[in-house]
Order: sequence, then C-alpha cells, then structure tokens
Amino acid sequence: MFRTHQFIAVCAAIIALGTTASAAAPETRRKEDVSAAIVSAPAVGGEIVQTSDLHAFTHIAYIPANADLSTIRIGTVKMVKIATKLRSVSNTRDCDDWPGNTADCIRTRYESLVPALRVTYRYKAPSTATEESGDVYYTFSVYFRDDEIRPALFRSLSDGKLRRSAAAELFEISTSRPSIQQEVIDESNSTFCDGYYSDSGWVHTNPTCEDRVTYRQVASLSPYVSVKVDLAPPSLQATAD
Repeated sequence: MFRTHQFIAVCAAIIALGTTASAAAPETRRKEDVSAAIVSAPAVGGEIVQTSDLHAFTHIAYIPANADLSTIRIGTVKMVKIATKLRSVSNTRDCDDWPGNTADCIRTRYESLVPALRVTYRYKAPSTATEESGDVYYTFSVYFRDDEIRPALFRSLSDGKLRRSAAAELFEISTSRPSIQQEVIDESNSTFCDGYYSDSGWVHTNPTCEDRVTYRQVASLSPYVSVKVDLAPPSLQATAD
C-alpha cells in the first residue's frame, strides 16, 4: 500500500501535461521553503492581491525521523508542469464579517507554470493510522528544471525510456537530521507555588503566591530527516543519453 505523508502543509501545485491541477506532495517542502518575496497590490474594491514565489526546485524533501532510510527507492520519473507563483486575493470586508475564517475571504490560484521533471521516491515508515500497525510505504517527490539535465537525458527520462534501475543511478541521495532550537522551562531559575487540584483546576495554597517561570533555549534533533536528491556526475549522465 502506497500513500503520501501529510506532515508539513505547504503550498505547491503540480499540473501534469494534459491533466488538471493536482497538489504536490506536502512533505516535499517545508513552509519556509515555499513562499517568499510576497508582493502586495493596493486594495481595490476591498480586495488585496498578494503574489508569492513558490520554491519547488530545492531538490529537498522532509520525511519523519523514524522512517527506514535504507528502504528509499526511486519510484516514478515523470514530466509535469509546476507552478512557480501563488496568487492570493483577500476581501477585507468578507474577512471583517468572518474573523478567523480565512476560507471565506481569501481565494488562491497557482500561476506561472513551467515544465519540470518529477522524481518520486518511496520508503517505509511506521504507520500513522490508528487502525493500522506495522510499516507501510510512503512517497516523496523532488523536481528538476528541464535546463538542469542534459537534453537527450531529459527526453529519455520524461518519455520513460530508461529502466527504473538505470534512472536510479542518475540521482544521488544524501540525508541529514539537523538540530532545532526549542524553548523549555528553566527549572533551576524558576519558582512554583504549592497548590492542589480542584474541580476548577490548579489552585495555589497561598492565594497571593505567583509562579515565576523563566525559559531557556536547548538544541534537540529535528523530528524530520532532510533528504536531498542531486544529479549524478555528468559522466554518468552521458552514459545514459
């Protein structure tokens, strides 16, 4: 059974040639990789237009840290079209009428489609579904511009003329698990009032006592592994042309 992780919600649209739009695998990019250089247009008739860049060609995917990295295998190589910009139109009057419900006041559309080569990989990881147990297969995808690959090789890959094993040799995978900074309670420099639980929650024994809580930054491993997919050296690409 194959399915796609819903770990990191991102804005990316993949439109296959001759088909309608479909969402890119959300684990492919983190939110901070997706939108940048947001350009806003003046409000006209209560509408505000924003255009943001979509960074789809980072060649990096993020998968859960408990995935079995030894099971990563190439799945499909396909020619698609991918959006490079996201256009959002918000109506300030609708947002005022429905505060907190952006679905009623913001409309989004993917724009500036460009050709790309989508390389999809599969891997095993523990199931996230409550009704399932054991390991199941999941997928992630990365995208290459047509000018990143030798023209003859690009045609062979996009036409599906290369065997899966031959295609796999044209890409190199590297993984890393970076550290992230987290804020935790600094217990040695914090003081907590005595108390007890009641029907209304935690109650201080001394009503005038106030907790004094301080925090500190600590480094911990990210819950995700970064998977970077690079093209093999030109010499290997040439042999596959």
